[in-house]
Amino acid sequence: MPVSSERTVDLNGIQSALREAQLDGWLFYDHHHRDPIAYRVLKIAPVMCTRRWYYLIPAQGEPAKLVHRIEGANLDALPGTRHLYSAWVEQRQKLKQILDGKKRVAMEYSPLNDIPYVGLVDAGTVELVRSFGIDVISSADLVQLFEARWSPEALASHLKAGQGVHAAVRGAFKMIRQIVAAGKETDEYAVQQEILRALNQYGLITDEPPIVAVNANTGNPHYSPGPGSGFPIRRSDFVLLDVWAKLSTPGAVYFDITWTGYVGEAVPLRCSEIFGVVRESRDAAIELVKQSMQAGRTLRGCDVDDAAREVIKSHGYADYFVHRTGHSIGEDIHGNGANMDNFETRDTRTIIPGTCFSVEPGIYLDDFGVWCEVYVYVDERDARVTGESQQSVILTLNE
Repeated sequence: MPVSSERTVDLNGIQSALREAQLDGWLFYDHHHRDPIAYRVLKIAPVMCTRRWYYLIPAQGEPAKLVHRIEGANLDALPGTRHLYSAWVEQRQKLKQILDGKKRVAMEYSPLNDIPYVGLVDAGTVELVRSFGIDVISSADLVQLFEARWSPEALASHLKAGQGVHAAVRGAFKMIRQIVAAGKETDEYAVQQEILRALNQYGLITDEPPIVAVNANTGNPHYSPGPGSGFPIRRSDFVLLDVWAKLSTPGAVYFDITWTGYVGEAVPLRCSEIFGVVRESRDAAIELVKQSMQAGRTLRGCDVDDAAREVIKSHGYADYFVHRTGHSIGEDIHGNGANMDNFETRDTRTIIPGTCFSVEPGIYLDDFGVWCEVYVYVDERDARVTGESQQSVILTLNE
C-alpha cells in the first residue's frame, strides 16, 4: 500500500521490513547533506550538518542516534537514545557501541555502484562500519519501500500536473502552427519560454526548462536551447518537446512527457517509420508491466529495459538507443525507486505497487531523433499509463 502522507518516520514499518529482509538494522549517515534519501525516509528537514551524524534503526528495539556535541540537537525530531561525541576517537567508539551485536546492516550503498542513485555513503564510512565485523548491505530495496512509493495525495498531484503539462505541450504546437502558417518564423528558445509561461499559468514549477529541439537537435536527448542560441523552427522541420513539471505544493511529484511533431501537412515516411519502432518498443514495455502485475509475477526494472530494447534491436537500431528505458519519478524528476535499466546500470530491484516510472525509449540518428515518453503507475494488481500516449507524429500544420 502507498506510504502514509504523515511527516513522521514509519518506525514500525521499517523495523518490520528489516526483519523480513533478515537485516539487523538500517544505519543512516550524513555529512554536509550528502544523503538526501536519509532526510526523506526519516521525514526530517535538512539541518546544519557540518559534523557527521548517524541514526540506527534496529530490527527490534529502540533506535540510537550519534551526533556531535556542537550539533547535538540535529536528530531531536527522531525517537531513540542520543549519544554525543566530540573527538574522532570517541565517535568511532560510540558508533561501534551502538552497532554492537549487529551482523547485517543496510546503508545507502550499492555493490559495484550498480545503482549510483542509492550509493551515497562514501567508501571510507562503509569501511569503518565493516571494520566492526558488520556486513554492509545495500538499502536500495528499503529505499524504494519507504521513499519511492506514493501516497494517494502524491498520485493525485501527479495526475493534476499532467493536465497542465499536456496543455502546455498542445499550446506549444499550436504556437508553432499559427506562426508558421502566417508565413513567419519562431525558434526553439521562444517556444521553450512559451511552455514555461503556460506551466506557470497552471500553477506548475520545474527544476529545469523544457527541451525544445528541432531537426538534428532532436537527436540529442539532453539538448536545451538558451537565450540567443535557439535554432529557427520553419516549415518542413521535425520538432521534439520534452516537458516536466509538478505542483508547487509540498509533497507534490513530477509529471513528464516527450512528444514529437512535424511542421507540415504530411509526415515524411522515414520519420513515421522511426516513430513506429519507438512506439512499438514503448508499448512492449508497458504491456510487460501490465501483464506481470495482473498475473502477480515478479518483475525487475532491468527486465522492462530488456523488453523495450529488444524491439529496437530487432529493427536494426540498437546502436541508436543510447540511454535506459526509464527512471523512477517522485518529488525529484529522477526518483529513488526501480529504474527501467539494464543498459546504463543494472537495476535488479523489483517493481513494487505504489511506484511510478517512465517508459521512454528513443532512436537518435544524425539528422533527427524520436523519443516517446509516458509514465506508468503500478498498483497492487495492475499498471496504467498516467497520461496520454502519443500514437503518431503530430502534423503541426493540420491540427
